[in-house]
Amino acid sequence: MPTRPPLLIRMHAADNVAIVANDGGLPAGTALPGGPTLRDKVPQGHKVALVDLPAGTEVRRYDVTIGRTTQDLPAGSWVHERVLEMPQARALEALPMATSRVAPMEPLAGFTFEGYRNADGSVGTRNILAITQTVQCVAGVVDFAVQRIKSELLPLYPHVDDVVGLEHSYGCGVAIDAPDAVIPIRTLRNISRNPNFGGEVMVVSLGCEKLQPERLLPPGTIPITDTRADGTAGLDVVCLQDDSHVGFMSMIEGVMRQARVHLERLNRRRRETVPASALVVGVQCGGSDAFSGVTANPAVGFCTDLLVRAGATVMFSEVTEVRDGIAQLTSRAATPEVAEAMVKEMAWYDAYLQRGSADRSANTTPGNKQGGLSNIVEKAMGSIVKSGSAQIAGALSPGERLSDKGITSGLVYAATPASDFICGTLQLAAGMNMHIFTTGRGTPYGLAACPVVKVATRTDLARRWHDLMDINAGRIADGESTIEETGWEMFRLLLEVASGRKKTWAEHWKLHNALVLFNPAPIT
Repeated sequence: MPTRPPLLIRMHAADNVAIVANDGGLPAGTALPGGPTLRDKVPQGHKVALVDLPAGTEVRRYDVTIGRTTQDLPAGSWVHERVLEMPQARALEALPMATSRVAPMEPLAGFTFEGYRNADGSVGTRNILAITQTVQCVAGVVDFAVQRIKSELLPLYPHVDDVVGLEHSYGCGVAIDAPDAVIPIRTLRNISRNPNFGGEVMVVSLGCEKLQPERLLPPGTIPITDTRADGTAGLDVVCLQDDSHVGFMSMIEGVMRQARVHLERLNRRRRETVPASALVVGVQCGGSDAFSGVTANPAVGFCTDLLVRAGATVMFSEVTEVRDGIAQLTSRAATPEVAEAMVKEMAWYDAYLQRGSADRSANTTPGNKQGGLSNIVEKAMGSIVKSGSAQIAGALSPGERLSDKGITSGLVYAATPASDFICGTLQLAAGMNMHIFTTGRGTPYGLAACPVVKVATRTDLARRWHDLMDINAGRIADGESTIEETGWEMFRLLLEVASGRKKTWAEHWKLHNALVLFNPAPIT
């Protein structure tokens, strides 16, 4: 098999470094086309100095300073995190606030998918029975019951896609009245209202927990139908400590009896043609590498623009992974109020990290660095491109729901930690019905409540994980596709998956991670 010629990717003409695109990297002594000879072996995705970089020189990638050299680096040297000093974070004062006037995008009409209309106006891409838990103590019981429901009841209801238990580690042993306790409580409340659950709300409670059902889902939170087994209206709660339960199997039978009520209603639902504007898509990256900002995330950004043009809603998140691009975000805000809301979320998270004696440098993982990302500044520049080029129409605090903020379309900043599982959990709470997840190092991430389209940044990963990755954006670096072509591929795949005509690999293997509630309140 012929050896591929040396290939470097330079993101901007002003950059003084470029990344090595070749599988396996390049050995020392390799003559770079139109550039220097490599002085070191440089792994794939890592940076090489295009010119001499004396100590103290600004290193630029994406036409942004990602650090200063701590030693002399002659042209052809390997540039990595150990020879860079990270710049200070941009202050949250004197930022450009809604200053970029983005030209209105041409509407994209005529695209539809087959979805489930809900009474509240939202649309589901799946028809799932979710069982909400008030407290972690009931997780084992609910899991046992869910397995029996799947094996004994679900086959009787062919139009219901799945049954999931909304397991979490919250509900008791916490300072339930602390100011920040609102975050995990509203997160769990709003996940229970996710469009993919069809408006059916079923709760399993222990009985003695701090987070009582009425506090989790107070009157007026959800539309009440005749949900109880006795036909009366009200919140449908199975309380395990109730005197009617005698023994473990009595608890299980109680959960299954109520589940049947909801399965009956869900099974009467049918898909119908709806406009692409009904999509609510969360975008996220995990296990990132230097190719994330070159291939997958720019393709997601192009797809984001297509979705916004079609009238859909797209959320991007991950506070620490966009914090160093805050000026880019505030300038793109549709209004000064949206810009101020984003600054408020960044400032809150800065204070949160400070309370925990952490800082933004803690974000970059060993895998990120092995994949060529030297620090959070470089990582942020590659992450932020998932947001595309549209104006930012709104901002959410952690756990907030889009519809409760009056947001029905456009690009939205949903503030979340960068942790894959917490981010996915909070985007579900916001109302996400489809998810795009990019990865360079690889992760078997999945969600039970929502289809996850997985995008590989590199062909090597897509080849090795051929039955986990749905799209290979590495073809962009290989010269076999373009950002635009891959973005369109992603857009069309979203419509197919949303319609139930295709399953993602994560759905095929039934891969899913536990929900992780963001809980900054104290433990008691």
